[in-house]
Amino acid sequence: MLQSTTSDFHVFTPEGFRDLTQRVLSPPPVAFPVADGTLGESRREPSDFDLNPELLPEAAGPGVDALQAARPAAVLIPAIARPEITLLFTQRTAHLTAHAGQIAFPGGKTEPFDVDPLATALREAQEEIGLDPALVEPLGTLDRYLTGTGFRITPVIALVSAEAKLRLDENEVADTFEVPLPFLMNPGNYQRHTRTIGGRERHFFAVPFGDRFIWGATAGILRNMRERLFAQ
Repeated sequence: MLQSTTSDFHVFTPEGFRDLTQRVLSPPPVAFPVADGTLGESRREPSDFDLNPELLPEAAGPGVDALQAARPAAVLIPAIARPEITLLFTQRTAHLTAHAGQIAFPGGKTEPFDVDPLATALREAQEEIGLDPALVEPLGTLDRYLTGTGFRITPVIALVSAEAKLRLDENEVADTFEVPLPFLMNPGNYQRHTRTIGGRERHFFAVPFGDRFIWGATAGILRNMRERLFAQ
């Protein structure tokens, strides 16, 4: 049975989206990830290796399990409470040493003082874009996502007041923009691309939106979100 359908406009309103996510997803906060299970379970965790399975054995080095070696992280998926929900994205600055210029959700690695992934996501969102946690209503968590750079990310979906004022960390965030949720939940808007990275051919998902190119882990997390909320 479908959780819902992308033709049902109600699910893209703040009330409908809140109801859908709370019915389908696990509520935050959740425990930090441990190296349990594998990437081959019946509902396996999505990862950068979905389209590159041959790279998984060497991801963490010889004889090291990629899940055990992965560092915990979290991102906030800010669903802006407009009459039709939009998701907020950041564009990273071009001078960063990692993922320069890429599109991402606010988030980052877990610090020792973070009590749970929700705390990480809220802290990072406040640091990166000045998002006031008081204007954030956590709704649910998606499946953890294993990146090729060695992080195991917990994505936290949250409803954010449309009145929220942002203050960008200019060292880390060059810009923010919003994309209508119906666009992101339409499977026809997802593409597969190939690039040569570090001398190796890598395959990845992408969701182009105007002149924005959403790809990599961010597109993978969005794809998992679509599958969890709208797939059979």
